[in-house]
Amino acid sequence: MNFALYRELLAVRPIRRLLLVGMIARIPHSAAGVLLTLHIVLTLDQGYAAAGAAAAVMTIGIAVGAPWRGRRVDTVGLRRALIPSVVSEVVIWSMVPHVSYQWLLPLVFVGGLLTLPIFSVVRQSLGVLADGDQRRTAYALDSIATEMVFMIGPAAGAVVATSGFTVLGLTVVGVSTSLAGLFLIWFNPPTRSATQTEESEADQRHAAEVAVLSAAPAHLQEAAADLVPAGAERVGSGPAALRSSVAHNFAWFTATVAAVFAVAAGTGMVLSGTDVGIVAALETGGDQAEIGIVFLFWCAASVVGGLVYGAMHRPVSPILLLLGMAALTIPMGFAQDTWTLAFISILPGLLCAPVLSAASERVADLVAEDRRGEAMGWYGSALTAGVALGAPLAGIFIDGMGPSGGFVSVGVAGVLLCVVGLLLQAHRRRRAAV
Repeated sequence: MNFALYRELLAVRPIRRLLLVGMIARIPHSAAGVLLTLHIVLTLDQGYAAAGAAAAVMTIGIAVGAPWRGRRVDTVGLRRALIPSVVSEVVIWSMVPHVSYQWLLPLVFVGGLLTLPIFSVVRQSLGVLADGDQRRTAYALDSIATEMVFMIGPAAGAVVATSGFTVLGLTVVGVSTSLAGLFLIWFNPPTRSATQTEESEADQRHAAEVAVLSAAPAHLQEAAADLVPAGAERVGSGPAALRSSVAHNFAWFTATVAAVFAVAAGTGMVLSGTDVGIVAALETGGDQAEIGIVFLFWCAASVVGGLVYGAMHRPVSPILLLLGMAALTIPMGFAQDTWTLAFISILPGLLCAPVLSAASERVADLVAEDRRGEAMGWYGSALTAGVALGAPLAGIFIDGMGPSGGFVSVGVAGVLLCVVGLLLQAHRRRRAAV
């Protein structure tokens, strides 16, 4: 391990500024979930089922929008891609607290669809600004910053909401997120290296030339045929051309990338299920006032784990890290009091930031820069989908088995996902060796 990597990394001003902006920009939306839930329950008097439905609608919007937002960064650049988010954040979240529940649902869906893509932008830019061991350290620092955000945001949101200021709180979420987007536009962190940017511009010029030629009369096309390199594909039409275009656009989506996305979904599932399990365990025992103690131990362990992983010289497979985190989540179901639960949460918590760091690093290594924004968007969607799955899965088992069922269900599901993934990897290696 080399902890000096952190000093070297933070000495690079663009990286230091990007990590700080990324952390600050995440805080408003980390508080938005709690604020929205308590606004629906306390202000609109709709109950927790309605609040859960609104959270699900917003999550679907985020999952659908993330790949598209990431692809826009790839194709038109960061500044132009962020403009819809900057506008929508302040408009939508200023309207949400002033409408009825029926109007709130479509608004939060659109809000999720156009949410500021801070996760994918930060990860994509870190992949450009850092490489090698430095990239691992950068992703670890970003995961640590995310853990700190989730120590601050939800707690602040709960204080604001229980003080009766949900309308003000939701408005502040939109305004502050838009300001963060404007700062990103001004800062404009790189999402491609200089070489890739030059190649992209050359490709765009060549595509424009081909498009003009394809629309020109036959004799002009023949006279200018030397503009199209030998062996280049001709512009086609019809179903075959459509299939070829789709295949070309998703050429980056290999079996290995799909496995990383599965790990991201599994991680989201285990984390959200554990979150619900902690709340249920302490609420059932009448210790809901001590929920913060368990979250403090859990998140602090993740910070420590992230620091250690970021200082390592060699990467660890994200599927192995998820296997360990899922397996260590199961014993949390057998805790009998707050402090026992807090201490047991340290073990899976130590692997939380490392699995997210390792998965992000793997995506950055596997996908070329010109499609990395889209890939990071899909990675975020996979993580979001896992979060959306984990909470209801844990809830079903909590209702049937008690609080322990939440931890056991997501832990076992995570272990099974990893075992299947490892078996498929071994099978693919055997086939390749034949």
